Amino acid sequence: MKSKNTRTSYNRKTKKKSTVFSTKFFGNLILVFLFFAVLSIAYHYRSSFAHYLGFKSNLNNDTNVFSEARNLKVLEKNNGKVVGIDVSEYQGKVRWSYVDTIEEKYPLHYVFIRATVGNDRVDRQFKRNWLGAKENKMIRGAYHYYRPNENSLEQAELFIKTVKLKKGDLPPVLDIEKLPKEQSIERLKVGLRRWLKAVESHYGVRPIIYTGEKYYDDFLKEEFGDYLFWIANYNFYREEIQDDWLFWQFTEKATVPGIDYNVDVNVYNGDLQQLQYITVE
Repeated sequence: MKSKNTRTSYNRKTKKKSTVFSTKFFGNLILVFLFFAVLSIAYHYRSSFAHYLGFKSNLNNDTNVFSEARNLKVLEKNNGKVVGIDVSEYQGKVRWSYVDTIEEKYPLHYVFIRATVGNDRVDRQFKRNWLGAKENKMIRGAYHYYRPNENSLEQAELFIKTVKLKKGDLPPVLDIEKLPKEQSIERLKVGLRRWLKAVESHYGVRPIIYTGEKYYDDFLKEEFGDYLFWIANYNFYREEIQDDWLFWQFTEKATVPGIDYNVDVNVYNGDLQQLQYITVE
């Protein structure tokens, strides 16, 4: 007969083996799931991957083939809607005469250009980009990067002083991405309202609000529903623009002729004639 200690030792070994088996089983199950997930994604983007891996010879070391393939898929899905970009000093010196299409197939009709940041800084490339986009016959718009902890009216004054909108330009844009550190969400919303009203009063046109989808859902959708929104969402599973978005920034990692760095690409929720309809008169 086995002793008590022997039975206890045997039970421990059995439990240990069972635990190891369970861990390996679930680990293998996860690997199988990941394999089929990758296979599914590869199949979904198969035509785009073939385009980049089989026919592109000018890819540089910074090119993310998966991102580029997904970008191409989004453009295909939103065919008929107007495509544009947005730039700032982070794109360096843009050679505007070369900025025309993506993949020599999708024309770039408009550009949003960062003008100001907070209450004290003008984008270093704003003037050059503002003039270059106009010379390149692109519909242009200017945006302000809002700093939550700085005076909203001072920020509006800097934007107004910097940006001279002309007929055919897009409405001004308020870019809000950060949460405040020194004030409540309610005070932030008061500041946003002040900026929006001051800018609308000066230009005679209602501004557009740019933000991320989660920020939009959590803080802005209900109380700022009287404004039009430009939403950033880079999730690979989203391939078409939402009905209630005016613009959709679907990537921050695209390659565009005339620009040496990655650039954001946007889809407007309409055709060219509809885009021209919302410009400044």
